[in-house]
Amino acid sequence: MISLQFWGAAQTVTGSMHLLEVNDNKFLLDCGLFQGHRAETYERNLHFPFDPVNIDAVILSHAHIDHSGNLPNLVKQGFGGTVWTTAATRDLCGAMLLDSGHIQEADVAYLNKKRARKGEPPVPPLYTRQDAINTLPSFVGVGYERTMFVADGVKVTFYDAGHILGSAIVEIDIIDHADNDRHLKIVFSGDLGREEMTILRAPTFRSAADYVLTESTYGNRLHSSVQEGEKILEAVINATYEHHGKVIIPSFAVGRTQELVYALHRLTNAKRIPDIPIYVDSPLAVNATEIFRLHPEDYNSELRAFAAETRNHDPFGFERLHYIRNVEESKALNNSHDPMVIISASGMCEAGRILHHLKNNIEDAHNCVLFVGYQAENTLGRRIVDGEKKVRIFGEPYRVRARVYKVDGYSAHADRKGLLDWADHFDRKQVKKYFVVHGEPESAKALADGLRDLSFHDVVVPARGDTFTL
Repeated sequence: MISLQFWGAAQTVTGSMHLLEVNDNKFLLDCGLFQGHRAETYERNLHFPFDPVNIDAVILSHAHIDHSGNLPNLVKQGFGGTVWTTAATRDLCGAMLLDSGHIQEADVAYLNKKRARKGEPPVPPLYTRQDAINTLPSFVGVGYERTMFVADGVKVTFYDAGHILGSAIVEIDIIDHADNDRHLKIVFSGDLGREEMTILRAPTFRSAADYVLTESTYGNRLHSSVQEGEKILEAVINATYEHHGKVIIPSFAVGRTQELVYALHRLTNAKRIPDIPIYVDSPLAVNATEIFRLHPEDYNSELRAFAAETRNHDPFGFERLHYIRNVEESKALNNSHDPMVIISASGMCEAGRILHHLKNNIEDAHNCVLFVGYQAENTLGRRIVDGEKKVRIFGEPYRVRARVYKVDGYSAHADRKGLLDWADHFDRKQVKKYFVVHGEPESAKALADGLRDLSFHDVVVPARGDTFTL
């Protein structure tokens, strides 16, 4: 029997995790961190709905924390199998999981101070940096379109998803020994990128599948173009410079930050923005950018041409750009009143240095906060984008006086049109069931309706815990 059970990113966008059982083997498709209310988040991430010891392998689509971030906890609780992924994803996880472990430790240290004042006992972190280090030997990196056998009768091939560096569409070919060696093909989109992105190649189309799992983050929306996003970025920087203010950009450290740096490099070369210092204030983003430099094989032709034409052949480095690791240098940015651009993580304003920059700048009407990525429900970023006039940062209330802008031209996710275009390449006669995951209910339902309009006859939006026999 072959079964598929949905334990994360089911009618939500976080915590991607799907359990596939084949020929007495158990595989996880992704093992991401769930993000939401603090208490619910901790409990859900800590307690797996299965025994990690019984998981034979993890097939990881990409390095974003909502897809990879609970791997250290899985290993800590007894998982001893292989994490199959691409080479670039393995490298990125080396930086991202350690950063996540540091955040887990810092968050719990802050929480335990509050608990101590109330006379409550301390709680342990979900996992530590050392737990993350212990996870890395489990990784095996494989190139795109190179098939590997992960178990008897189960082979996996990664195809370029165009979402972030190393992101993969996962194609699983199965021979079901329990059913007369029946052949079955499952395609898992992971997170799909966009055809017009400026760094990576477009997502790969697939045509053959018996079962498809697709993300639906923007299943009910269309993006503005990258060019429109760049115009908004230019306009916001110019306007804020005239007000002698700061542009604060919460950004995902991996993917989005590098897109922004490349855009700012082009705007600088074209003299479309003033002579303003630009800071990337995120140790993880600095590390991730180094990893981007190590994988030019994933670049698209446009980025390769730009790199060849620049003086230092580095699309992610130019004179006005400063990468910051040091805490004291980070603090100095908040002591300065000069105009500047600060790009800092996390992208949803849930942790990291961005919180300090918001705390110090959000109450000044000369400044602006520019959101360039998706903001999940119940995050600080979502509350600011939704127009709340007062928000809590580090437990203290702050009035939102800075101007707030949002641009989706830099989204690394395919929009509704992109998702449906990708789906349109599949053979309708072969696809038995189309699962819609990784989207909030309204978005997932809208994409499911669009898939039905494309004549996919059985489209399902699974809830957490739903199990299907394939």
